Amino acid sequence: MTTTESLFDEIERNNIEVYLGSMPAAKSASANIGDDYYIALDEQSLESTAEARCRLAHEAGHCITGSFYNLYAPLDRRSKHERRADKWAVKKLIPKAELEVQLRQGLEPYELAEYFNVTEEFIHKALEFYFECEIA
Repeated sequence: MTTTESLFDEIERNNIEVYLGSMPAAKSASANIGDDYYIALDEQSLESTAEARCRLAHEAGHCITGSFYNLYAPLDRRSKHERRADKWAVKKLIPKAELEVQLRQGLEPYELAEYFNVTEEFIHKALEFYFECEIA
């Protein structure tokens, strides 16, 4: 499992700048300007450290995979890039082998979220990504 510190280390190794501050329009965002990559997080609007980790990993996924889109792009193109960023984030925060171990132990989605320090919504994304299933 990736710690928040090691996630920041990977972001730094990839020369991605992180801005922590107030953003009126979104809780998080990422951008590519020329050869430079940026992540912005509005920590004040985030409900938990788990949400911050998920958003940070998702935005890093955009930067590291180059999955950016124009805000006016068709929805299918946007979805493709969002899914690619999610996939990177899931692999980084919830390794499949470790998830399988915890599932065999009978953990419920909310318990998995606590274990991996992610949101329950993010756990559902991981289950769908790895196993193409949804658990209520």
